[in-house]
Amino acid sequence: MANQNYKTLDSVTVADVEALGIPTELAGKLHGELTRIVRNYGSATPQTWHHISKELLTPNLPFSFHQMMYYGCYKDFGPDPPAWLPDPKTARLTNIGQLLERRGKEFLGSKYEDPISSFSDFQRFSVSDQEVFWKTILEEMNISFSVPPECILRESPSHPGGQWLPGARVNPAKNCLSLRKRTLSDVAIIWRSEGSDEAPVEKMTCQELRESVWEVAYALESLGLEKGSAIAIDMPMDVNSVVIYLAIVLAGYVVVSIADSFAPSEISTRLILSKAKAIFTQDFIPRGEKKIPLYSRVVEAHSPMAIVIPNRASSLSIELRDGDISWPDFLDRVKDSKGLEFVAVEQPIVAFTNILFSSGTTGDPKAIPWTLLTPFKAAADGWCHMDIKNGDVVAWPTNLGWMMGPWLVYAPLLNGASIALYNGSPLGSGFAKFVQDAEVTMLGVIPSIVRTWKAKNSPDGYDWSTIRCFGSTGEASSVDEYLWLMGRAEYKPIIEYCGGTEIGGSFVSGSMLQPQSLAAFSTAVMGCSLHILGDDGFPIPSDVPGIGELALGPLMFGASSTLLNADHNEIYFKGMPVLNGKVLRRHGDVFERTSKGYYHAHGRADDTMNLGGIKVSSLEIERICNAVDENILETAAVGVPPAAGGPEKLVIAVVFKDSDNLEQKLVNLLISFNTALQRKLNPLFKVSSIVPLPSLPRTATNKVMRRVLRQQFSQADQGSRL
Repeated sequence: MANQNYKTLDSVTVADVEALGIPTELAGKLHGELTRIVRNYGSATPQTWHHISKELLTPNLPFSFHQMMYYGCYKDFGPDPPAWLPDPKTARLTNIGQLLERRGKEFLGSKYEDPISSFSDFQRFSVSDQEVFWKTILEEMNISFSVPPECILRESPSHPGGQWLPGARVNPAKNCLSLRKRTLSDVAIIWRSEGSDEAPVEKMTCQELRESVWEVAYALESLGLEKGSAIAIDMPMDVNSVVIYLAIVLAGYVVVSIADSFAPSEISTRLILSKAKAIFTQDFIPRGEKKIPLYSRVVEAHSPMAIVIPNRASSLSIELRDGDISWPDFLDRVKDSKGLEFVAVEQPIVAFTNILFSSGTTGDPKAIPWTLLTPFKAAADGWCHMDIKNGDVVAWPTNLGWMMGPWLVYAPLLNGASIALYNGSPLGSGFAKFVQDAEVTMLGVIPSIVRTWKAKNSPDGYDWSTIRCFGSTGEASSVDEYLWLMGRAEYKPIIEYCGGTEIGGSFVSGSMLQPQSLAAFSTAVMGCSLHILGDDGFPIPSDVPGIGELALGPLMFGASSTLLNADHNEIYFKGMPVLNGKVLRRHGDVFERTSKGYYHAHGRADDTMNLGGIKVSSLEIERICNAVDENILETAAVGVPPAAGGPEKLVIAVVFKDSDNLEQKLVNLLISFNTALQRKLNPLFKVSSIVPLPSLPRTATNKVMRRVLRQQFSQADQGSRL
């Protein structure tokens, strides 16, 4: 949405406010408040917007009024206007704020001023003195080792990523269940099932969680599998799957993460790559009135022994294969151990704890093992960036098959917070009501969920005021959609979070100690250094704006050092530039550092296209196209090489909210797309065709598969299809 369509705030009249459908009396009152704020803070400053967002805007005012205020305030501001400003008093109460108030001078010397002013210096310190930084964070999170590490980091030429916590022995699940940050009666998990939206939320205390995990760990041992064996979970993310996950880790086995949406062939690939010896699954997944079969897909994948959990009913309604076990029978094997503490299996820090998979859009997915170190990276990100602490309630619609599933187990539990789980679709008002009733304080999202909420107005009428911050990951977000999202919760910040399965968390994010701009990242993650590669393949200076492929400093706590089915060194380090004697780590995303020091994601390096000699990312084009017409749900931009050779042609795939009268719409849309792109991006850009689609192809982790579209459009008969 272009700021240019809006008036500056000092020229907005009562009639302009009324024109948005706001009653005359209320319009007059709002205009009076606006006049007061503009008189005190000017018509176009971040402080103006800060006071408008806190004192004037409420979720029940039309969103068009929110837009009028935001875009009017920042009409001539330039890039990265702050949508949220940290408040000094609240900043001091954050995890990092409290740490810096106690030890800021010790870490930063006389440079230390206060948590907000000194945040960037502290981030640099977290990279330059990893030994002190990580020792401090592990202490702050109360992590206990059965054998403490000899040091934090040992560098060696044969390990480009360094050796972390050498000599340590630990069990992450034991740390999740420990009482160092909580009491037995504290709530560990809050949940509700779709269809029970009027019932009170259900709760599991720490004591109940501990006893449930111990029971499953004993039952696992009764199967007689060798320690270190891989055990798969292919289930929705609910209380049972969290208990099973923790029990597998507690008992010294390795979790294999498989998304519950996968087809049999994808399940089979993952079981074979991980050499899984058993699998936990469910008979069906309830979705509204429908029951989606899950166990039958696992059987079709020729899985090893399956332990099958009945869905929300007390007994299984399906017949099991020989050798498979029902959940009640599985637990019955150890009924004498009920309530007995299970002694955690402590292992060397380099042992595997979870095998996850990157989205395989071509060929097999990469099998990425997390070591026992990685859970602490996920939790440290939560502690540092989302400010997760004791008393928080963390919700993030996800699945154990994607890295945010394990992240959602570890980031709350290792920081003394509760996990909030909704068994059902997060897209409707049932989930919005759950956020209210569970009193969620940190709500994680992916942009496509927010897009649907906004289109359906799902949160309307629900109170989201307990939210302290949002998290967002998975794909690039849109300014307008995220302005709407902030407005649902009294303008709490959105912490953008971008990383990867092989990172165990993020490398670039936001912070509660810095101004946050919409659809932008404000900082490298604590302990990480970011390098944007110039056209010569070498890093541009760290304080200079620019765009290019992102490389990472190689010494990253918790990041992968092996792959099960590919050469780790070849994928992440081979051919990368050396900086200060260390080879940088490849990530494959294109990032921009702006003049104001924010970062913008521009998609995968292979999602850039060359239009008439100009390199441009698909995301830049899509952002502009998405805003052209209210009837567009989403778009995907791909460069398609013509059959006869020559420069790439720009093709836009469009998903419409309403697909009536398409032919006429496409003609008009082609003109609108070209006008917008030529005005806002480059006068030489031209859309050659538009392809309407019912939905965009996505990976299991919700990333748009532009490569698949490019392939389809290239193969299609150019004359008829495009």
